[in-house]
Amino acid sequence: MTSIRYTGEELWNRIERSVEKVKDRLQRVATALNAAGIPYAVVGGNAVQIWVAQVDESAVRNTRDVDIILNRDDLESAKAALAAAGFLYRQSASLGGGRVEMFLDGPDAKARDAVHVVFAGEKVREDYAAPVPLIDVCEIDKDVRTLPLEALVKMKLTSNRRKDQVHLLDMIHVGLIDESWPERYEAELSHRLQALLDDPDG
Repeated sequence: MTSIRYTGEELWNRIERSVEKVKDRLQRVATALNAAGIPYAVVGGNAVQIWVAQVDESAVRNTRDVDIILNRDDLESAKAALAAAGFLYRQSASLGGGRVEMFLDGPDAKARDAVHVVFAGEKVREDYAAPVPLIDVCEIDKDVRTLPLEALVKMKLTSNRRKDQVHLLDMIHVGLIDESWPERYEAELSHRLQALLDDPDG
């Protein structure tokens, strides 16, 4: 039986450090790619954070993941830029039999401490309904690039894992997605979004 090992100030410090590590990782990646002029887009939970924070900062959900889109032709340049920022390129096998591309945050880092990469215009899995969005059009501020909201939502609907559904529900709850949105997508993705809109509280 697992018991509580950390309490009090040390517990809160561990929680705070876990959040700060992800934020630091994201900022270092964005800074390195921006400085090298390499196109990219932040996706996953961090992209959802960026969009939700535009509406309601109290609804922002923490994430342990840093996920980015790259153009495959830019991979070698990205390896060099991110190596200079302390990241090491690795490939590993996925559960679906494909390859997972990642940049580990240092030589002793675990996969959960990595920056995960998918490639623009390619399917993450053959059975996915749509490929990863292109990144020729992005939402950009002075620090970070991310997908336009419609493209991010499509990516979440395509993956359709439990955490993707939770992210979509977060965006529904703050009003970023409403009843007009399902018509923007092809039938399978439209039905997935409509199901969440019909029962947003589960």
